[in-house]
Amino acid sequence: TQLASGGNDNALHIYDAQSLSNGTYRHKLVAHQAAVKALAWCPWQANVLTSGGGTADRCIKFWNANTGMMTNSVDTHSQVCALQWNTHERELLSSHGYSQNQLCLWKYPTMTKIAEFTGHTARVLHMAQSPDGTTVVSAAADETLRFWKCFAENNSDSKKAAKDAANAERSVLKRFNFR
Repeated sequence: TQLASGGNDNALHIYDAQSLSNGTYRHKLVAHQAAVKALAWCPWQANVLTSGGGTADRCIKFWNANTGMMTNSVDTHSQVCALQWNTHERELLSSHGYSQNQLCLWKYPTMTKIAEFTGHTARVLHMAQSPDGTTVVSAAADETLRFWKCFAENNSDSKKAAKDAANAERSVLKRFNFR
């Protein structure tokens, strides 16, 4: 079992039971060029950790948490605020701030962008996935929550969801404003 944390010092720390009991970390990873804003563990490969960097970095990085080695880095061209793995398919959803304020769906491990979801007018700060794994809610600095049907339960449904994502308004299930 491992735990990860990221911070404004641009560092990503990975802990395990032994390092925690010693009051230290297993790995300190300093490849990001800005604050580490997002972390997500791969649901089907326990040693794979993804991290997302802030405005000066804009990258999603992939790590082997056992060795501390970076296995891939992708420049997203905007601040990475949150990451969410699809539990049904090998896909990763990222949310962004400056300058695009969108969500991007990526095919893993190629990191080919499958779809973009737009509608927020400010940084998309957080995402959470529904229990069935098909819907994601995003919360943004524009004081809105948006529900997106972006993940599918099987591959054919996933292709349809990605095609539907081309028209983001159809992908938004509900939008709530909070003021």
